[in-house]
Amino acid sequence: MRHRLSSNTLTTIPAPVACPRYDRSAVVPGIVHLGLGAFHRAHQAAYVEDCLAAGETGWGIVGASLRSTDTRDALGPQDGLYTLAVRDGEHEGLRVVGSIVSVLVAPENPEALLDALIDPRIRIVTLTVTEKAYLRNAAGDLDTRHPDVAWDLSNPDRPKTLYGFLAEGLARRRSAGTPPFTVLCCDNLPANGATLRRLLLEFAAERDAELEAHITGEVAFPSSMVDRIVPATTDADRARVSERLGADDAWPVMTEPFCQWVVEDNFTAGRPDWEKFGVTMVEDVRPFEDMKLRLLNGSHSAIAYLGLLLGHATVAEAFADPAIRRFVGNLWAETIPTLPKGAGLDPQAYIEKLANRYANTSLQHRTAQIANDGSQKLPQRVIASALDRAGENTPVTHLMLVVAAWIAACEARGGKLSIGLFSDPLDGPLADIAAGEFSAAETVRRVFDAAGFAKDQNNRERLMSAAADHLETIRRKGASVALSELAEKDSAA
Repeated sequence: MRHRLSSNTLTTIPAPVACPRYDRSAVVPGIVHLGLGAFHRAHQAAYVEDCLAAGETGWGIVGASLRSTDTRDALGPQDGLYTLAVRDGEHEGLRVVGSIVSVLVAPENPEALLDALIDPRIRIVTLTVTEKAYLRNAAGDLDTRHPDVAWDLSNPDRPKTLYGFLAEGLARRRSAGTPPFTVLCCDNLPANGATLRRLLLEFAAERDAELEAHITGEVAFPSSMVDRIVPATTDADRARVSERLGADDAWPVMTEPFCQWVVEDNFTAGRPDWEKFGVTMVEDVRPFEDMKLRLLNGSHSAIAYLGLLLGHATVAEAFADPAIRRFVGNLWAETIPTLPKGAGLDPQAYIEKLANRYANTSLQHRTAQIANDGSQKLPQRVIASALDRAGENTPVTHLMLVVAAWIAACEARGGKLSIGLFSDPLDGPLADIAAGEFSAAETVRRVFDAAGFAKDQNNRERLMSAAADHLETIRRKGASVALSELAEKDSAA
């Protein structure tokens, strides 16, 4: 029987697995991370691991799950250790990461997380939570009517939301005379730092005007852009990695060789020397963010929904389908003109790398995993590009097929697709719309209204019309025919 991966078993891990060689007992927490999922462990935690290995021992991570106990249950018995498996073709390199020094579960003990947030040694709070955790209404503002937000406003000492924890942590630090931490958002939101700042200020304004003024004047919210493909870990992954370690790892993380992090250099209480390990520190992250959201995330959504409709379980399998590959190329061509000019971007080189990444058959990145939360993801991944195109009076054909494919995939659940294959915060309204058996045009209108897509935008009707045409074709003839007919039109253009 194998022992569990832990500090005690590190010395038994065989080469060539890379393991922490620094003294973990000397590491001091400097970062609290909210949303301790696989992406953080494949991305920010790996960069911090490089810093610790170089002697920057003041930046250990206190990880906190805002909902589930799963990560704590896996990593707690392992002293925060886990394996990062970097896969490329037939090769898999393993690295045991030790940058997470403790793991908390907020719902179990909110006070423990608040204690971590007010620790003077903590100088940065990072976040990777799902888009729906931002609790925005259709207008993009904080949904103050959400029951968890209402709870946090009435019970500031027992918060449930990211806003409640950040606001109470900053309030307690202010009362104690402790300088505020920097809040570094690492989620796929446009201008994510500025967006989080605005939403937190909306929350603070509801709670305490003095706290709102303190956050406005004293707290930094640098934006960042993150990029790494991190598929869900399978039981087969756990078994394979544990066999190579000679120790059981309850939750190794799978990823690709490519890794990118672009961060605005605005930290009031110091930061690790991330730039030494490949992080790009910039004054303005927005051009990089736009390129990633629109080219990578937008095409990822396209591959997910079209792949599901055509029976492809993984990104590599879907991208190997000539019809989807051709469509993605044309989607990129439609999207690239919407990117910022003169910002030093090289979108052609970027999409060439994306094509190679999508073709990596060893990742097994499930289309159903990417398909989750489309109503929250599509505005920044697809709708924003389409509005820019429509404003220039240029076609939005491929962009709107992505939206139509999302609607069609949602409608297919419980029929062609299993009902729980993927989920969305709007599943209730979406199910009601599907049950109404409306025309394609009426369905699209109702979905746009429910999701707040292109709300109050001049070209909203044009976007809905294009999406409705595609949805009608998918309903009558199927996604395969929709792609082939669009390819014929592209060839004739």
